[in-house]
Amino acid sequence: MTDGAEGSGNCLCGAVTINVKNIGKSVGACHCDMCRKWGGGPLMAVDCGTDVLFSGEENISVYNSSAWAERGFCKKCGSHLFYRLKENQQHMIPAGLFNSADLFIFDHQVFIDRKPTFYSFVNKTDNMTEAEVFAKYAPPGDS
Repeated sequence: MTDGAEGSGNCLCGAVTINVKNIGKSVGACHCDMCRKWGGGPLMAVDCGTDVLFSGEENISVYNSSAWAERGFCKKCGSHLFYRLKENQQHMIPAGLFNSADLFIFDHQVFIDRKPTFYSFVNKTDNMTEAEVFAKYAPPGDS
């Protein structure tokens, strides 16, 4: 996949399918406390922008995880479907949900200062601390 390409995928049970018009090829790892609590490890996700279509929406539950973001999951199988910024509806979707996930490039990590010591990736990546993430993305007063 290349930037601007279409991508498709689904949850574990197939009740929810995802179609993305402009999928990125970069995969990022988020090491924040919420992502690690949500999935037991870092969230490995692709920025899919705002042009995302879901089939099987009746099987999606959304959790309001912060003042500025929400997380979606399949009600049937529990698969994590997205991390979505509320203000602009930008979707970060787990790379493993896509049918062509082997074509992604792991190139950045966020909340690197929150990463526990029991794991470490060998890939050379761009890294942002918690403070850098909030300074760049969080609305004023929501850090």
